Amino acid sequence: MDAAITELLKPFLNATEIAASFNVMGLDTQLIRDGTYFCIETDGRIVGCGGWSRRATLFSGDHSQGRDAALLDPAKDAARVRAMYTHPDYVRRGVGRLILALCEEAATNEGFRHVEMAATLAGEPLYRACGYTEIERFTAGEPSGVPVPLIRMSKTLRS
Repeated sequence: MDAAITELLKPFLNATEIAASFNVMGLDTQLIRDGTYFCIETDGRIVGCGGWSRRATLFSGDHSQGRDAALLDPAKDAARVRAMYTHPDYVRRGVGRLILALCEEAATNEGFRHVEMAATLAGEPLYRACGYTEIERFTAGEPSGVPVPLIRMSKTLRS
């Protein structure tokens, strides 16, 4: 996670914004407890991870403020894709696509018809290529006060 945030955001954010990204991103153990988090390994090394959630929080790590663990209603709410990271040595090798496919399949199996995420600028090209569309651009940055640009994106899932 640290390598992905530090290295993959360099073409898009300055050093201060990258440092502030650690305040709004990171490990989300709620996904692990819910059994909705995936890790991709190669030769015993984690090369990518990410998950989906049936809970209201759109993005954040365990340390982030404003998390909402309320359960979503699959009939009217969008599942959330959260905490997606690929190690910089493994980008453009299908790791992110595999994790997204696993998340989308699991959310579909639980009755969700849509999925949303808060994408980083570095992740935007992958998500667009996988059929996600932009809802809005926004910034997050509490508690540092440094705005970190994110993109709320969505996709309709096949039933």
